Amino acid sequence: MRTLRLATPLLAVLLVLAIWQLAVTLLHIPPYVLPSPGKTWQALLDDWPNISTLAGHTLYETIVGFLTGTAVGFLLAVTMAHLKAAHRILYPILIATQAVPIVAIAAPLVILLGYGLAPKLVIVGLIVFFPVVVNVLDGLAGIDTGMVNLARSMGAGPAKIFLLIRLPATLTPLFSALKLGAAYAVTGAVIGEWTASITPGLGKDLLLKNSRLDTAGVYADVLVLTAIGLGGFLLMTLLERLATPWRTRGTARRRLRPSTTSDPKDPR
Repeated sequence: MRTLRLATPLLAVLLVLAIWQLAVTLLHIPPYVLPSPGKTWQALLDDWPNISTLAGHTLYETIVGFLTGTAVGFLLAVTMAHLKAAHRILYPILIATQAVPIVAIAAPLVILLGYGLAPKLVIVGLIVFFPVVVNVLDGLAGIDTGMVNLARSMGAGPAKIFLLIRLPATLTPLFSALKLGAAYAVTGAVIGEWTASITPGLGKDLLLKNSRLDTAGVYADVLVLTAIGLGGFLLMTLLERLATPWRTRGTARRRLRPSTTSDPKDPR
């Protein structure tokens, strides 16, 4: 059963590749519209030194922006949960920031921060931090007040209550936000490279190859970006299993074994 669970994602990827190849072959799609998986893979191998270098830049932007957005979002959520005035003031502002398209935010960010790493990190952070704020706030709001009062009656201070009760309550909703943010953080990095940066990256490479009608190269870059997003999601899933073992820990089943001694009163 475990082997089947591990093999299912691989089989799903193989199925997508098979459908891709069949679509190209049976529908006679020209390669400048949709290259075959083989041609895309060959383009990836041929341009791998350049792609790997650019992917390193994009990955760095994704990781730093993701960590920054997570830290800011978590601290802001904890502050808003403890200070009701901060919640009333900041929450409408946070919702308003999400109503503005990320692409529109890029222009003022360039004016404020210039063409460099900073606007890209801010764009990635903005994508990540709002789900973190909302989910952590929900986790803190769902804490059983009886547990908190019991801990206080036993002499626990605010710091100990936070570490033993409040923090564990935020882990499940937090990782839900982190998995979502990890999948979309690379999108923020690409948008930042398109609109608010002159530094190299896979986003810039996509535009360059698209202008040259290098369709196979475009799909190769997309495959690498997809791998980065999936890798981030899988890493957050693994960290979630390590940080919240109570969610996946099964209850040991008791097996009833037949008695080796016979009861003298048993009619058998």
